[in-house]
Amino acid sequence: MALPFSILLSLFLLLSFSTSSTSTKPPKNLVQTSCAQASYPNICLRTLSSYSGPTNSLRDLAQAAVKVSISKSHKASDFLTKLKAHNKREQGALGDCVQQMAESVDELTKTLSELQNLRRAGSEFEWHLSNAKTWVSAALTYEDTCLDGFKEIDGKIRSDVKMAITNVAKVTSNALYLINRLDTSSGKN
Repeated sequence: MALPFSILLSLFLLLSFSTSSTSTKPPKNLVQTSCAQASYPNICLRTLSSYSGPTNSLRDLAQAAVKVSISKSHKASDFLTKLKAHNKREQGALGDCVQQMAESVDELTKTLSELQNLRRAGSEFEWHLSNAKTWVSAALTYEDTCLDGFKEIDGKIRSDVKMAITNVAKVTSNALYLINRLDTSSGKN
């Protein structure tokens, strides 16, 4: 008779510990359903499943995606500043690209601020959401413009820049997708 009670108690404790240890991560079903139709669903799942900030709603998840994009943009920018150009053409393209990434980070930072204003926006929800969409789209444009500077350049520097910026553009594209999903949820999430 004591055996079943001890088994039940053990199961209860095991379940309690397993659910409390994952409470800092976003609910898998929110991340999975939100990322399923993203432009890059595997990247979306990987970057947002490991995000440890609060993600209780689609709005929180969109903010997390923008934060990931900002972080990746900073890392790419740091990487670009360490690259060595072999000629003036590469040097010019690299300098322009670093500037474009700085602009992208500015646009993403404005996007994040605008998404944070959605919480208290009320009737201004559409205005703030429109601004967020515009600014994250501008960030994508800056990232694309960075790559455009390397179209006429061959070699390792071009492939290194392309790899770094493409990775940033993918997470930024996913952030835009999640922001667009806010529009369809009418701010309820």
